[in-house]
Amino acid sequence: MNLLQRFSLFTCGSLSRYQSVIAIQSVDKKQFNSRKYYSTDDMAAPDESVVSKDEMRRFMVECMTTAGATESHATQLALVLLEGDVRGHYSHGLNRLDMYVRDVQQNVCKGDGEPVILKEKAGTAWVDGNNLLGPVVGNFCMDLAIEKAKNAGIGWVVAKGSNHYGIAGWYALRAMKQGMLGMSMTNTSPISYPTRSAVPALGTNPISLAAPGTGDDAFVLDMASTTVAIGKVFIGDGETLKLSYTSWANAKNQW
Repeated sequence: MNLLQRFSLFTCGSLSRYQSVIAIQSVDKKQFNSRKYYSTDDMAAPDESVVSKDEMRRFMVECMTTAGATESHATQLALVLLEGDVRGHYSHGLNRLDMYVRDVQQNVCKGDGEPVILKEKAGTAWVDGNNLLGPVVGNFCMDLAIEKAKNAGIGWVVAKGSNHYGIAGWYALRAMKQGMLGMSMTNTSPISYPTRSAVPALGTNPISLAAPGTGDDAFVLDMASTTVAIGKVFIGDGETLKLSYTSWANAKNQW
């Protein structure tokens, strides 16, 4: 099958943030089902403890349901955060859980409900995320984009009313696992300083691309469009933060 024969695009957004994902079908699914996207072997240092993925997922789901989210929504969030840690994106893994817990507890975002399709055509759609957890909206939009791509050759879904959706790569991989090329992107709050600016005006605006190759090969990009993701600052040790003040901050050591 030609690489560009089928592709689906999804764009998921929020009250202050917009997200997008693209998926392009390009390989035979029989090849695709045997693919391995990461390895968890020998990842822990000698002085580190290893926690099973099942235990991490249980803990996160329990925290979110206690905060007020439904089990389905809590599970969708937990899987995204778990994938972030497994893939080495520690800035978007378990350490972000408290943010989501607070958002639900303080009614910043809803822990129950479903996204709604506002308008749609064969290959496009506009979705209202109803201020739900970002992964709930993201999964809904990407699944819709994949469905449209299978029928129309392209699926482009745009959403409003979403929230922080974890690693962008989760959604690109979601399309890739359906035998398509995937793309996911989002804007963020204005926390980045443009060149020679005294005030923040841009978001970190991450983007992810996932493309299956032949055999066990694949291409997966998941990156911020700034020098570093803000989450890297939150998990940095003393040496990291010392470096951050000289390369990640402005002249007044502000992020």
